[in-house]
Amino acid sequence: MDLYPAIDLRGGRCVRLLQGDYDRETHYGDDPVAQARAFADAGAAWIHVVDLDAARSGDPLNRPLIAAICEAVDVPVQSGGGVRDVAAAAALADAGVARVVIGTAALERPELVAEVAARQPVAVGLDARGRDLAVRGWEVSSGQDLLDVARRFADVGAAAFVVTEIARDGTLEGPSFDQLSDVLAATEVDVIASGGVGGMEDLRRLAVLEVEGRRLSGAILGRALYEGTVELTDALAVVRAS
Repeated sequence: MDLYPAIDLRGGRCVRLLQGDYDRETHYGDDPVAQARAFADAGAAWIHVVDLDAARSGDPLNRPLIAAICEAVDVPVQSGGGVRDVAAAAALADAGVARVVIGTAALERPELVAEVAARQPVAVGLDARGRDLAVRGWEVSSGQDLLDVARRFADVGAAAFVVTEIARDGTLEGPSFDQLSDVLAATEVDVIASGGVGGMEDLRRLAVLEVEGRRLSGAILGRALYEGTVELTDALAVVRAS
């Protein structure tokens, strides 16, 4: 299982939102590029970057900063937020992003995933409250079911699903292991866990979570790293030993 330290961008700064709420933001730094270098230097195999401004409005305000992050590190960058057409996905690839994440547009225009996957690596962001998938920066319910959508995208070329339990995101209260198990059982696509990791025991459980012979391909770490409840070098050692 790979670890994906996360950098969430809003107004050019490193921030975290509690349960996706833009009114409950914590500021963690003014130099996302330096933060990315620190993660890469610690041994991260990937870096996960989210443009929160674009996720909410569709306007890629932080794209130059994402390009700077890609230029600054020698590990692949996975990035999403506001990717709503082929051109936006291609622009991120041109900026150096190795794999683009499509959330809202995947639910509103399912054919987009196959269109992008034919051109570049793509992950589908499945952000849910329970099984109710949310869109537009998690602010609006899509009315679509998590497992139904995962099955729908099983054969369109998606490299991975990034699965977030919104109620756990930023809380440090632990991931939704039941939700992740359900998605693992529903599809053969790689699953990356996101949301809720609060300590090393959460990572140990994620690393050994297995359903019908399938395990998670990755886990995204956010607030736990910034708050110091998880040290990245220790976390990498734990998952490598699992």
